[in-house]
Amino acid sequence: MSFENRRAAGIKSSPSMAIAMAAKKLATEGHDIIDLSLGEPDFEPPTHVAEAAVDAIRKGGIRYGAPAGMENLRQAIVKKLRTENRLDYSADEVMVANGAKQILFDVFLATLEPGDEVIIPTPCWVSYGDIVSLHGGEPVYLNCGADAGFKLSSEQLEAAITPKTRWLMLNSPSNPTGAIYSADEFHKLAEVLARHPRVLVVSDEIYEHVLLSDTPFISFGEACPQLRDRTLIVNGVSKAYAMTGWRLGYAAGPRALMSALNKMQSQSVSCVSPVAQAAALAALTGDQAFVGEGARIFAGRAKIVAGRLAEIEGIDFIAPDGAFYAFIGVGRLIGRRTADGEILGDDTAFAAHLLQTFGLSSVPGAAFGAPDFIRLSIAASDRELETACDRLAAMVASLTN
Repeated sequence: MSFENRRAAGIKSSPSMAIAMAAKKLATEGHDIIDLSLGEPDFEPPTHVAEAAVDAIRKGGIRYGAPAGMENLRQAIVKKLRTENRLDYSADEVMVANGAKQILFDVFLATLEPGDEVIIPTPCWVSYGDIVSLHGGEPVYLNCGADAGFKLSSEQLEAAITPKTRWLMLNSPSNPTGAIYSADEFHKLAEVLARHPRVLVVSDEIYEHVLLSDTPFISFGEACPQLRDRTLIVNGVSKAYAMTGWRLGYAAGPRALMSALNKMQSQSVSCVSPVAQAAALAALTGDQAFVGEGARIFAGRAKIVAGRLAEIEGIDFIAPDGAFYAFIGVGRLIGRRTADGEILGDDTAFAAHLLQTFGLSSVPGAAFGAPDFIRLSIAASDRELETACDRLAAMVASLTN
C-alpha cells in the first residue's frame, strides 16, 4: 500500500544527501572513504556565535516567536543588506526561516497554481526542481553548458517564457558550478523580464561570501533595482559562517509576498528556534574576520584542486569563481571499461565506481541536470583534497577503451 500522493511519489530524496549517507555507511563498515558529496564547511562557526546561543539558553525565555523572525535579527538583516548589497528593505520586508530551503518551500507553496512554470537554468542545485514539482509547478530546465560559462543567456530566457511562466530561479555564485553572474549579465536578463511583468525572480545568494577568484559578487537586487517589486532575495548563515546545522536562512522581498510567506511559516513550523536566531544575530553583527578568512581558505583549496585536476588526462574542468565545489566533466570517460570489465554507461555509474572501488564520494552531474559531470566539494582539508585527487587520477588511469 502506498501512502504517498501523486506529487510526493513524483519526487526523490535529495541525491547529494543520499550519496552522503551511503558514504557514511561504507565508512562505518570500515572502508577508507573520503566524502566530498555534501556542501558543508569543515570548520566550526566563530566562537562568539556559539556563546550567543548558550547565553540565549541560559537566560531562558525560549518560547514561540513571530513567524517572520525576531525583530532585532530582522533589523540586523536589513542593515546587512544595506551595507553589503546596497539594498533598501524595511524589517517587515524581511523574514527568517529554517534554512534557505524552507524559504523556497514557502514561496512556491504560497504562489504557484497547478501548471505554473518555473524556469531553472541548469546545472542547478539538486532540490530546486523537486520543490517546484511538490507544490504543483512545472520546472522548465534550460541547459547552460560549459561553453556559456554555465550561465543563462537573455536569448534562452526569452525563448523559454510562456503565459504559464511564474518564476525565474537564479543562483549566483552557483551550486554546483561556481559561476558568478556579472552586473551586465543580470542587466540583459532584466531587459527580457521587463517585457514579461508577470514573471517573478528568486535570487539564491547563499554563497555570496565564498569567492574563489577576482570575480566580484553582485546581488541581482542591486544590479536590477527596477525589478525590486517582483524579486525575492534568498540568503542565510549556513555557508559564510559554517552554520549549516543551525538551519537559518533569510529572505527579503515585496511586503505582500513576505506576508504570504509568513503565513505559510505560521501554519507549518510556527517560527525558527530562538536559539538559532540568537546565534545568527551574533554572526551578522559580530566580528566579520571569520568570513574573509573562510573565503581565503576555500580559494587556496580551489587552487590546489584546479592544479591537480589539470594533470588528469580525460577530464574537463573550468575553475569556479565562487562556492566551494569542483564541477568536473567526465563525458570523455563515459563508455570506458573498469578493471573488472564493467562499462561505465553514465556519470552515475562513474560516481558509483569512484566510491565503491576507490573510496571517493562525489555527486553525479545528472542530479544537477547536467549529465557527464561529477561534483566534488572542496570543503575539506588540503590533505584530504590531495588524496581525493590521487584517487580520481587512479580511477581514470585504470579505465580502458
